[in-house]
Formats: sequence, C-alpha cells, structure tokens
Amino acid sequence: MNENDLNPVKSEKDEVQNPPQTFLGKVKHLGPGIIIAGSIVGSGELIATTLVGAKAGFILMWLIILGCVIKVFTQVEFGRHTMIWSKTPLKALDSIPGPRFKVKWILWYWLIMMMFISTQQGGILGGIGQALTMVVPVTEDAKLYNKQVSEKIRFKVNQAVKAEDQELKDEPQVTAKRPVDVKVYAIIIAIMTSIILYLGRFSLIQWFSTIMVFGFTIVTFVNLVMLQSDPKWAISLSDIASGLSFSFSEGGELNMTSLAIAFSAFGLIGVGASELIMYPYWCLEKGYAKFTGKRDDSPEWIARAQGWIKVMKMDAWASMIVYTFSTLAFYLMGATILHRVGLLPENGDLVATLGEMYVPVFGESAQLVFVIGAISVLYSTFFVAAAGSARVLADGLGLFGLIANDEASRMRWSRIMSGLWPLGALSLYLFFTSPISMVLWSGIAHSLMLPMVGYAALHFRYKKTMDELKPSKLWDVFLWLSVVGMFVTGFWTAYSKLFS
Repeated sequence: MNENDLNPVKSEKDEVQNPPQTFLGKVKHLGPGIIIAGSIVGSGELIATTLVGAKAGFILMWLIILGCVIKVFTQVEFGRHTMIWSKTPLKALDSIPGPRFKVKWILWYWLIMMMFISTQQGGILGGIGQALTMVVPVTEDAKLYNKQVSEKIRFKVNQAVKAEDQELKDEPQVTAKRPVDVKVYAIIIAIMTSIILYLGRFSLIQWFSTIMVFGFTIVTFVNLVMLQSDPKWAISLSDIASGLSFSFSEGGELNMTSLAIAFSAFGLIGVGASELIMYPYWCLEKGYAKFTGKRDDSPEWIARAQGWIKVMKMDAWASMIVYTFSTLAFYLMGATILHRVGLLPENGDLVATLGEMYVPVFGESAQLVFVIGAISVLYSTFFVAAAGSARVLADGLGLFGLIANDEASRMRWSRIMSGLWPLGALSLYLFFTSPISMVLWSGIAHSLMLPMVGYAALHFRYKKTMDELKPSKLWDVFLWLSVVGMFVTGFWTAYSKLFS
C-alpha cells in the first residue's frame, strides 16, 4: 500500500463502526443514493427523457432501462475506491495515469463540464420559474400569456386526436410578450435555495430528496396507469414489445437522427458523469469511509470494509430502482401522449407543453397537477445538484491551488459554494433564458465525460482494489459493459458534433 494514496479524510478510532448484518440495519444506513436520485429525477428525466419519448415513441424503451441499470456498476467502483482509500473522488481522479499540468488531464475536462452543469442548473431554475408563473401569475401579461399559450397547445392536441368538440379552425397565435414573472420567480427561488443550502446539513438534504422524488413519481405513475382507461392513450402489448425490440427507430433503419436521439438519451439518463463523481462525496458525509476506518489491511479492517461496501451497494441499487422507475414513467408519458400527437416542447413553453400530457387523465385540472409535480421534481434536482456540485467544486478549488488543500478547508468552502452556486446558476439563466437548450448542452458535456469516468473506474478496479475486496467475475463483465456503453456514447457525441 502506498502512503501517498491515502487522503486525510478524518477517520478517528472512536468513529469506527461494525457494519450492520440485518436487512433493516442496512436500510437505516442508506441515504447517499436517494440524494443522487433526487438530483437525477429532474432535468434528465422530466425534460430530456420525456423529449426522447416524444421524438422516438416507444422504440427506445430498452435503451432507457439499460442506460439506468448499466451505469450502477461504475458508480459502485467509485464508491468502493473512496471507502478503501478514504479519498475524495477528485483526488482519486488526480491520480489517474496521464499528463499533468497543475492537475491531471481529466480534471481539466471536469472543470469544463462543471461550467456546463451550472448552465444546466440555470435551465432548471428557468423551468421552475415557468411552472410557478403558470400557477400563480402576478402580472396581467403573465395571465394573458398563459391563456394564449394554453389555447395554442390545446389546439394542437385536439387537432392531432381529432377531438369532436374542436371549435377553433385556425391555430391560435401567441401575441402576448413573455412575462417578467418567470425571471422574478427564478430570482426568489435562487436566493431562497442559497440561504437554505448554506445553513443546511446532510440529513436535511437526504430527507428533502426523499419526499420530493417519491411525491412526484407517485403522481406520474398514477397518471400513467389511468391512461389505460382511454383507448386513445392506452399502452398496448405491441407498444411494449416494440420498446423491447432493441431497435433504434420505428422503421428499423439506422440513421443519424435516430442514433443522435439514442446516444443523447443514454448520456443524460440514469447516473450521469457528474453524479458518478458526486456519489462518493455523499458516501463520505454519510460516514461509510469513516465507519470502515483508516486502512491498515488487518483482518478486522477488511471485514468492516466488506460489510460497508455491501451497504453501499445496496444503497446504489435501491436508488437505481427509484430513478429507473421514474425515468421509465416520464419516457412512457412522452411516447404515449406527445409522440402520438406530434407535440414537441418549445424553449419558452417547456412546462406548459409537458403539462398537456396530463390532459387526457385530469382534464382541465391537468395543468395544476403537472405544475405542482414539476415544481417538486425540478426544485429537487436544483436543490440537490447545487448541494452536490458545491462539494465537488470546493474539492476542486483545493486541487487547483486556489484554497488550502485540506479537509477543513474543503468542508468550509463546501458551505460557501453551496450559497454561491444557486446565484451563479441564476445569472446564467438570466443571460441565456432557454431551459431546454441549457439542459441538453449539459447533456453533451456529460456524454463526453463518460469515457473518462469509465476509464477511471477500470483503473480503480484493476489497480487500486486489494484482492480481498475485489468483485466477482460476473460483476467485472457488467462493469466492462457499462464502460463500453460510456465510450460509445462519448465518442458518438464527439463525432456527431464535429462532423454533423
């Protein structure tokens, strides 16, 4: 064991704990995964996955499921490395083979990705502002704009399904200017979040994520089930069969458009590059590495490490079930409603358009049902991702030499960045004001980071994992499949952007 591989994450003897042996005992120590689920179920699922369903129909359902499940193997390798070495993920990435200029090459791209993540956060903030404006419009401009947008979108839906009560012959036009209410709400939310995160702690973030994610997921699932009562919207067995056919397009042809949609979806759904890096930070705060204790290779330490790694695996798989369920529900809603009627959200009317997915079930109350849920899921993502990004960024500041590179400084700057991050996202939204584009560009940056993260996971597995803690051969097979998927997605994204 190389002493330089050890990082001074505090691990006192009196904080060492034996891992729980019972199922309920393990459940009590779950938490990091649900926080990650809280950051995933939002921009990736509500916005990107629904758009994929709207564009592709049911045909890519298999890829949605695969994209959620397969990345867990990489996620666990990052967590395993942190627990063995008590090392933060960025410090682990700084030890990856390759050229160094102040820090290792991979951290320079991570810095670029973080810039796009802040842009994504701004897009989510704009989506929250749109949702609140729909529910509680303050200005007369907002009320008129809401009315005109609703009429235009409802007309498209009714025209597509040839509703008998269709009264309007010409498509309504939106003549009202975009209301200032959206920006005002975005400012209020950003400031409020900044204060809460600066004062908040791990337990607050964990419970907040749990409540918000489960609340909106239940609403979406109930809506999806109720769609089955209407033949126009019901999902048939043939729809499910086509979704599991491992095809990339409804006609079976493999073209640039279908591949672009597929790989973009794979990069965004499930655990993305930023969440893979972020997850071990929450494991550290939960105490997994601290409970395991400082590595000494003794039989007692190995037994503790094996036990807490099992808890961490259970945490990762439990969160995977949650966000896979949510992702699939959003995808099917997009395929069932938006794809069938040919309705794609425009940048400024994202929430209003997505709200039309609920009209077949809830009628005129659809918008309110959706918007309340949208506020919950989008704000959950904004809140949790801001908290996680702040922790990662604080660690990066130390590695780049901008602050002292020690644990005390990292924790102090984590709080400071928690307060500043939402305000930075607000500034970007006020500048760009295009939620969909802001989220999708972040997805491209995530996709390009995936091969690097996959390479790091393999390095951790084969170069940094002691024999007693190595996974099974079957696990290695799925880890390699996970990494191959990440490489394909990353290189395809680079190719499509450079040569399209």
